[in-house]
Amino acid sequence: MPDRSVLRKAIWALGLTQIVGYGTLYYSFSILAPAMAREFGLREGWVFGALSASLFAGSLFAPTAGRWADRFGAGRIMTVGSVAAAIALALCALSPGRVSFVLALLAMELASSFVLYSAAFVAIVQIGVPRPQRSITHLTLIAGFASTLFWPLTSALHAQLTWREVYLLFAALNLGLCLPIHAWLMRLSRRHATAAPQERGPAPEAGAPLDPRRGRAAFLLMLAGFATEGFVLSAILIHMVPLTAALGLGTAGLFVSTLFGPAQVASRLINMLFGARLQQTHLAVIAASLLTAGLCALLLTTPWLPGAFVFVFLFGLGSGLTSIIGGTLPLELFGREGYGARLGWASAARQFTSAFAPFALAFMMARTSVANSLWVLVVVAASGVIAFLAIALLRRRGGRRAAFVMGGSPGEATRS
Repeated sequence: MPDRSVLRKAIWALGLTQIVGYGTLYYSFSILAPAMAREFGLREGWVFGALSASLFAGSLFAPTAGRWADRFGAGRIMTVGSVAAAIALALCALSPGRVSFVLALLAMELASSFVLYSAAFVAIVQIGVPRPQRSITHLTLIAGFASTLFWPLTSALHAQLTWREVYLLFAALNLGLCLPIHAWLMRLSRRHATAAPQERGPAPEAGAPLDPRRGRAAFLLMLAGFATEGFVLSAILIHMVPLTAALGLGTAGLFVSTLFGPAQVASRLINMLFGARLQQTHLAVIAASLLTAGLCALLLTTPWLPGAFVFVFLFGLGSGLTSIIGGTLPLELFGREGYGARLGWASAARQFTSAFAPFALAFMMARTSVANSLWVLVVVAASGVIAFLAIALLRRRGGRRAAFVMGGSPGEATRS
């Protein structure tokens, strides 16, 4: 196993590539979209629709990317992904017409499956980090600054450059910065893979054993929970500013929304400092509950401004924890074997619903009131809480069953 200083450097380096990856492939798009729409003679809604279609296609490819990470190594596919991301950004920058532009967006989202969180979480496990769940938390804390850095950076660059020139610059950033880091991580994971078994780091803490039937049920419930969270988060984040304005907060809605980013980072920091002993199943319940509580706070207090602050703070906390459990919950429930494939399916479930959520919420708000639309989201968010609670119940029953098989008692299983 690599020494601890090398592993710490690997996490920081991986965090840097996540900032660049999310910043260039995702967060910069909303800043550059108006200029793209003007140049191609499209409405902005059509440009964002093209992005949603690309996200949907990326969700279909995510399970395959996960299997490849298991088979070929996450470091290798992230190295290839850096090249693919750079090519996709360059193709988008050089696209002469609408069709080539949409195809380039599709290529960008496919490339993101190789370089963003799902691949990065697998890389953490494969390089031999002794406590991968804690390292995943560290990684999400670092990467949480992607929007904070790239929204103003993209705006500043776009003030001096065209959107095409900005994308060409971002393509060079993926090649010049992310490619060497991912190539180094590939070599690091290879050294760990060839290490003697006694030299490898310990496996992650095992949860309560699940029989195959309960394991399948837990997997499907996990996908359902991630899908509901992806739907709620995507619907609210795309519409947050106009939504708060429609609820009577006016221009204060923009000011309120600025609390979302710091709340995300705060939740990850709190979990990193105090959540070491917390089971990830319980953390998943907490994250889904925070999203639900935030929506309820908004609906029950609007247009009271302090209530809106409570909503954004709770919602941001839930969003920050959701990013963590996306990597840690599959690891806790099912272990290292097949981790990449399971993570790919989890990403697909979340990304699939995220692609349609903004349109679904816009449709509901156009057909009914904003408040009624938000109550629908409350029900969806609460179903995520139920899904994760059901997983916790399955694990508890599995633990009791294992205790009886080994000659113990239910009390011993619940205390372990």
